[in-house]
Amino acid sequence: MNIYSNHIQALNHPIQMKEKQNQMDRSTDFAQVLKSTIEKVNNAQLLSDTKTEALAKGKIEHLHDVMITAQKASIALETTVQIQRKVIDAYNEIMRMQV
Repeated sequence: MNIYSNHIQALNHPIQMKEKQNQMDRSTDFAQVLKSTIEKVNNAQLLSDTKTEALAKGKIEHLHDVMITAQKASIALETTVQIQRKVIDAYNEIMRMQV
């Protein structure tokens, strides 16, 4: 029996390695998506600041363009904060679960 169990473990080893690699890939994918999303929100904020400053200096004449950009940045930031709150709430709920 011991010989067979060693063979089974040897056969399962590549499968276990593949599963660990998949988990690492998923966490890397999540980290990349999170980083990318935060960068997009930051870029929207920076664009809004740039257009607002240009409007104040008289370089932009279209107020509506500045206001739309500012509103988009505001909505993006608010959405990000709401998602952050939901993730923290979910984490806290998981931590309260009894196993």
